[in-house]
Amino acid sequence: MRLLAVLLTLLLVPVSAHAVRTKDVGSFLGDAEMELIGVSLVAGLQRTGDTQRNEATVRALANRIRNLSGSVEVSDIISRNVAAVMVTATLRADARAGTRIDVNVASTGDATSLEGGTLLYTVLTGSDGKEYAIAMGPITLGGFNVSADGNSSRKNITTAGRLVNGAQIVREINTPWDRNKMEQVEFVLHDADYTTADRLSQAINKDFGGDISYASTASSIAIDVPDDYRGKFARLAARIGQIEIQSDAPAKVVINERTGTVVMGSNVTVSSVAVAHGGLNIKIKKTNAASQPSPLSLGTSQEVSNTEVQVEETEGTLALVEGVNISELVAALNAMGVKPRDLISILQSIKEAGGLHAEVVAQ
Repeated sequence: MRLLAVLLTLLLVPVSAHAVRTKDVGSFLGDAEMELIGVSLVAGLQRTGDTQRNEATVRALANRIRNLSGSVEVSDIISRNVAAVMVTATLRADARAGTRIDVNVASTGDATSLEGGTLLYTVLTGSDGKEYAIAMGPITLGGFNVSADGNSSRKNITTAGRLVNGAQIVREINTPWDRNKMEQVEFVLHDADYTTADRLSQAINKDFGGDISYASTASSIAIDVPDDYRGKFARLAARIGQIEIQSDAPAKVVINERTGTVVMGSNVTVSSVAVAHGGLNIKIKKTNAASQPSPLSLGTSQEVSNTEVQVEETEGTLALVEGVNISELVAALNAMGVKPRDLISILQSIKEAGGLHAEVVAQ
């Protein structure tokens, strides 16, 4: 119970009480990343690749061999040293051709491990269908999977890995504008909030000593480029990125019923409500026995089931829960001996009664 109080108390410090850098709450319009994807093969596995049942892998390997060295039939290939994989990567908007990026590799067949494998030549394409990078090289895993004589030992996932600097960029993202020639740029918040947008606009104006920015929406701030920074967008972005503000966010309670996890933001408040906390435990126990007939009788043995039902009602409590912040809410619920899973039901009931002033998000 003390753990519940400690975990929730960690959230008591308001987020807005700490200043954060502008670069940590948003980015300039045009800095969006592009997700790349490709399909390929991993070779060099120690009999841990896809089985013969995975015909797609065998056909893909046969096609690769045909393109490189000549004719080969699918029926000629008998190997578990190859696995079909999906390859993904993230390309930054400012990445230049010739630089290298990391890629992730994940098995798509029935391979048991990619340990010791090498990713074959792979073309990575973007959402527009164009080729942006080429990946190839040895795979690094964060675990292992070994077995012998029916015994096995595994650590972490062995059917997914990573290639550090495993892809080379061959095409740059084509942005529709040149920000070095623009008279106005736009900064976009990761989490839309009118208060944060207005605070950022005021902080920029204060730092530059003039009204050069304004919050156009809850997620974007328009910034007029000062004359001293025309053609020097990198300098402007670096200066704005270091400006510190106090971010704000709406009150939320996030509930995960599968794990019994409850996370409450520092802005959550409650009105006065009475909460009765108790429970009814029902246990049903079934035992099987055999009924034997009397000696010299014509009866036969019969199976008998005995069912025992136990009903136990735990002692309930009625308490007044009130407060202006989450600290008092946690203290009141903790005094009632509320467990994390019980807390989920109580918070949902308080919300239905109109006493919880926050958005409840169920995961």
